[in-house]
Amino acid sequence: MIFNSLAFVYFFIIVTTLFFYTPQKLRWALLLAASCVFYMYFIPVYIFILAFTIIIDYWAGIFIAGSSGRKRKLWLICSLIANIGVLAFFKYYDFLNSNLTAILGLIDYKNPIPYLNIILPIGLSFHTFQAMSYTIEVYKGNQQPEKHFGVYALYVMFYPQLVAGPIERPQNILHQFHEEKFFEYDRVAEGLKIMLWGFVKKLVVADRLALYVNAVYGNAEHHSGITLTVATFFFIVQIYCDFSGYSDIAIGAAKVMGYNLMINFKRPFFARNIQEVWQRWHISLTTWFRDYLYFPMGGSRKGGGRTILNLFVVFAISGLWHGAGWTFIIWGLLNGLVLAVEFILSPVLRIINKGLGFTKNLVRTVVTVSLFVLMGIFFRSQSIEQAKYIFSSIIHFKTGRLFLGEPPITFAYYILALLVLFGTEYFEEYHPKIKLIRNNNIVIRYSGYLLVIVLLIVTGVFSGADFIYFQF
Repeated sequence: MIFNSLAFVYFFIIVTTLFFYTPQKLRWALLLAASCVFYMYFIPVYIFILAFTIIIDYWAGIFIAGSSGRKRKLWLICSLIANIGVLAFFKYYDFLNSNLTAILGLIDYKNPIPYLNIILPIGLSFHTFQAMSYTIEVYKGNQQPEKHFGVYALYVMFYPQLVAGPIERPQNILHQFHEEKFFEYDRVAEGLKIMLWGFVKKLVVADRLALYVNAVYGNAEHHSGITLTVATFFFIVQIYCDFSGYSDIAIGAAKVMGYNLMINFKRPFFARNIQEVWQRWHISLTTWFRDYLYFPMGGSRKGGGRTILNLFVVFAISGLWHGAGWTFIIWGLLNGLVLAVEFILSPVLRIINKGLGFTKNLVRTVVTVSLFVLMGIFFRSQSIEQAKYIFSSIIHFKTGRLFLGEPPITFAYYILALLVLFGTEYFEEYHPKIKLIRNNNIVIRYSGYLLVIVLLIVTGVFSGADFIYFQF
């Protein structure tokens, strides 16, 4: 079930209403059942994959807490192998097999291992990483094992963030399933407002820009450098609004019922370097890799050379997490490269920043966003060859058609979508006291509601397009 569907509207209203009328001690069962329905709306049989890992990790947590010495580590390893094994099989089997075929082809040997054309379970990477964080935190002594099997299953399957995050830690969410939740008007209203902004991001911005991006990238060789530049910039905004829109809807839906999920995005287009981008973009994944991979590898504590190596390893794996393809791995390595350059040149960059004076934030932000957009070419391209062609076209910047044969009003919608997004986030970043739908003045507040509704009706795209990160 996708958030931007009529089915979800009915689902959300029914589940939320039942939630507040269900006795506190039975709410976990209601939410778990609702989460199963939500997940099975895609491919029902894949619920058994979740059940497999949930059972293993539930008992692994209990055994880890009840063991000592090498046994604790053994149970943790069993849990990690089960989770990573499922992820590797469903997400990377065919990718690895195709690369093996290519390698064996160099020596004229036919690969005997068959292709399976596996359909990736929705949100597999998200709930796998969330499940692993539980057993890791139990092993580290930061989380007591959850004895209630149903509550643990709900931790993995909680429907708002089941498919595309945020990737929660057990310390943040598990205890909330044991707490009493009551209907509070202000909290419910705030949750609905967060959801509303998420729908604006998805329907007005992401899905609107997707029309242009898909048309250009689907036929890239027939487009000019300027068109490809605009499409690439539109894509980065599209994927941001698509993913952060999902996160907002998830956070808002959970808040309506009284559950607090972590913030997953903090206006990354106002970042002043790539490091800051990753402190603002997909925060739950960035902090996951930081805590469970970067820090255990030594982080930045073992000298400059080791720091650079750690950055490359982490972002190569991050690229692979996003997709089973070389374009994703290259995208990750490019981010690691830029971060390594920022680390090496940090003393020089500080001197340059001082010389820029009052314009330094604007210049740094423009450079940062430009780099992030260019690296995004590999994220969006279907192949390395297509990415190389697009890079070459952008560098040469040949002029051509910008409107793709559409009426000018269509392109005006794209500009309006960008103005709505960046205008709103500008005030959130630099003037947070200026509010529209959260304004205390009833006239301003309801005028804001009316404006948002008109914006959704006039410029929203209601095609039921999937969220991009469902594929991850």
